[in-house]
Amino acid sequence: MPKNKDAVSRYRWIDERLRNKRLKKPTLDDLIEFVSRKMDKSISVRTIQKDIQDMRHDPELNYNAPIVYDRASGTYSYEDETYSINNIPIEEADLEGLEIAIGILEQFRSLPVIEQFEDAILKIAASLKQNREVLEHKGLIRFSRATQYKGASHIPSIVDAIKNLDVIRISYQSFDRNEPKEHWVEPYHVREYQSRFYLVGKSQKAKGGTLLTFALDRILDLWPTDKKFDAKNFDDASYFQHAIGVTVPQGEPEKVVLSFTPHQGKYIKTQAIHPSQQVESDTAEECRISINVVINHELTMLLLSYGANVKVIQPAPLAEKIAAGAKAMLERY
Repeated sequence: MPKNKDAVSRYRWIDERLRNKRLKKPTLDDLIEFVSRKMDKSISVRTIQKDIQDMRHDPELNYNAPIVYDRASGTYSYEDETYSINNIPIEEADLEGLEIAIGILEQFRSLPVIEQFEDAILKIAASLKQNREVLEHKGLIRFSRATQYKGASHIPSIVDAIKNLDVIRISYQSFDRNEPKEHWVEPYHVREYQSRFYLVGKSQKAKGGTLLTFALDRILDLWPTDKKFDAKNFDDASYFQHAIGVTVPQGEPEKVVLSFTPHQGKYIKTQAIHPSQQVESDTAEECRISINVVINHELTMLLLSYGANVKVIQPAPLAEKIAAGAKAMLERY
């Protein structure tokens, strides 16, 4: 797939210009001028030339666009006049992803930002359901049910509190306590991870202004308060920059070096476990990568899930922790 949204937009504008029968066939300069105007910024000759090549030949895009160049006139056109990149059939994985996305949007229809698009969402959902049933009856595709997000009913109240700088009171039942605990929380951010939603905020009872993370499915009840809090410049991208998951312990990120089996390495290279991932070496014996992250619970669970397919090279404390976890796992058998 394209590396960024700008590329997607450029492909769409190139496609539109090539399909426009009311205008003469475009030269390279015409395409550059048209795309630059639509994008409201200057697009280089090299970028448009590469876009054309990608539309023709990039196997990940899979457009296979029949763009031909007429040397005599110096113009571009589609060899097949009925062609459009919009006619490319959606893949099974994309259909499943769309179904999950629509399922999530349907659950949050009460949110103001979603409510204004409710009619469109319902139309897409109905069309998707109908097409899915047709495909399933043909035995072509089987979809799992969209995940039901427990605790999602709290999101509208939390979002309103974040926007209005309202302190909220919650009754929170953590897994390591027998009784629920009450928190007065300054809510900053809602985040999803592995089919669960989490609230990031500061409990007014916490010392030193430490940010805490609350799983929405562990919130037993939530009430508004008459208290306000000062606006916080909470930057979720910076806060989670060095974390896998939603837990961000205090301390600096560390370089974690992991050795994967060659087979597992193929998956790791195509779907990085963290944006900081770098391939250190890739041989017939191992695929060694490094990531720059904080050591948290989610990282530990992720590494244990790879079983014998991964070995922690550094840091030593993490390697010892994973080894102890693997030993305890073996002892259960």
